[in-house]
Amino acid sequence: MKRVLVDTSVWSLALRKKERTEEEQKIVSHLAKLIKNITVVLIGPIRQEILSGISTKERFEVLKEKISIFEDHTLHTHDYELAAEYFNECRKHGIQGSHIDYLICSVATNNNMTIFTLDNDFQLYKKHIRIKLEKYA
Repeated sequence: MKRVLVDTSVWSLALRKKERTEEEQKIVSHLAKLIKNITVVLIGPIRQEILSGISTKERFEVLKEKISIFEDHTLHTHDYELAAEYFNECRKHGIQGSHIDYLICSVATNNNMTIFTLDNDFQLYKKHIRIKLEKYA
């Protein structure tokens, strides 16, 4: 079964932004399709990013409730080790990225998942590490 690790950028668009362009609506519709097909994967660090920076306790609780239906995929030592390898490899090529980005890449690689993101940095990472990015129509 296909599994897709959904990045914070996609969740933020879907959960926080009310007014959307046509392109943004396509992204949200694709996420809805993935959720309906039970292919969405969430990891704890992404959950933390989604919930960080919420200005009111009420809004925080609403978002927390909405994403509570998704269990966190378990992270393992080899996920962190591969994330560090990915960081080092990309850095060697002059590409900087966040530790969470590389953790997303390693979890996806170790578990044969695609990554659904709006962050263009992942296109740079893809030139040097073996990740698969989710395409949407």
